[in-house]
Amino acid sequence: MGDLVTVRLVLHPMTVSEAERVVAGELDGDGRWAPGYPMKGDVSAARRFLDTCANTDDPQPFGNYEIRRRDDGQSIGGLGFHGPADENGSVTIGYGLIPSERGKGYASEALRALLLFARARGVTSVKGDADHDNVASQHVMMAAGMRPTGQDQRVRYFETAWSDATTTADPHS
Repeated sequence: MGDLVTVRLVLHPMTVSEAERVVAGELDGDGRWAPGYPMKGDVSAARRFLDTCANTDDPQPFGNYEIRRRDDGQSIGGLGFHGPADENGSVTIGYGLIPSERGKGYASEALRALLLFARARGVTSVKGDADHDNVASQHVMMAAGMRPTGQDQRVRYFETAWSDATTTADPHS
């Protein structure tokens, strides 16, 4: 599976060896990691990805992606699916950026691309959540087209859904 490319970013599907390096905290051989990457969430996502690969198989295209800047190729965060679509065609997503890259629109750009990608592959809805105090993440999801669907004591829930799962939009733009 190839990279997903946006105007400013490359969403690179994580391989098993890349996930193992993230979990171990071993700098990649190409020196692609921006200072501060990987974060705790990236390590947790890489562990979940490795567990999935070991227990079922590589979940791509519904796996993890490194968010890389196009201009220098450095990894500045991650996003991805918590697993393949369920029986209703729904997936759950997560994402994060290193602190120095927040507030630049990268997370919304990456999430919009991932939503288009999911829709083009037959997904009917995408869900996510953010802690109540994580207003920036809530704004990212709304900027990408997700809408609030509820909340509990800890988080606010978001979703985007399509009545049909086909699109002519190019998920790589």
